[in-house]
Amino acid sequence: MNAAEFIDALSLPESSRVDQRVPKKTLAEHAAGKAASRRQIQDGIEAMRWVAALKPSNCGVPAYEDATREYLEIAVLDVQLRPTAKATQLLPLIHRTIPYPTFLVVSQEGSVSLSLAHKRWSQAEKGQVVVDGEIVVLPLNTEASDDARGPFLEAIALVKQPRATLYDLYQGWLDTALSMQAAAMLGGFRLPRSREHAAERADALRECERLESEMASIRAAAAREKQLPRRVELNLQLQRLADAHTAARARL
Repeated sequence: MNAAEFIDALSLPESSRVDQRVPKKTLAEHAAGKAASRRQIQDGIEAMRWVAALKPSNCGVPAYEDATREYLEIAVLDVQLRPTAKATQLLPLIHRTIPYPTFLVVSQEGSVSLSLAHKRWSQAEKGQVVVDGEIVVLPLNTEASDDARGPFLEAIALVKQPRATLYDLYQGWLDTALSMQAAAMLGGFRLPRSREHAAERADALRECERLESEMASIRAAAAREKQLPRRVELNLQLQRLADAHTAARARL
């Protein structure tokens, strides 16, 4: 799957389309922080295209505002990263730099990913927005996701998302992406039963990721360990983590 095919699957209204190139210089000028952030944008991005701006007037979904955030529009961007770019550093920077909640479709060396992150008002600087919570990055063309790809592409379409407000719409996209992340462990793509279930699933996915990282470290340590008592201890730790992982998976 390439970026254009995925964007087509969103079925965005024609009236929302922008289809304009975003100069890297413009993005870099708005980057907060040190000159290193601006260099990352200049050196790491090959090209960026503003695909669409979803607003109440063109998608029929009302804006959202409370004391924490203001969602007047959602920006859909198509970003091509250079092979040498460090996506784990660059994607958070792009999300922080763009003031609107942003739906990022990211291409790098033949791979395509979706990146999402909520925004909120900064508590330190009035009028500025910051990333709220974790950034969700979903690879779209991994072999593990083949069986779930069809249902996922159907579910990601704009018309399938919540339409109460732009915040709910964006949260729906986040929940759909997290459902795809969970698909490999669930044996298929399944949308959450409710907003509460979606929040529990997000917590369970983070717990599974943490436990998998710990288990990988312990397996590596056990493979290097020469003393039998220590190896037994590491294997017992590994079993406890595996049990916790099973419990976390049950919450998906």
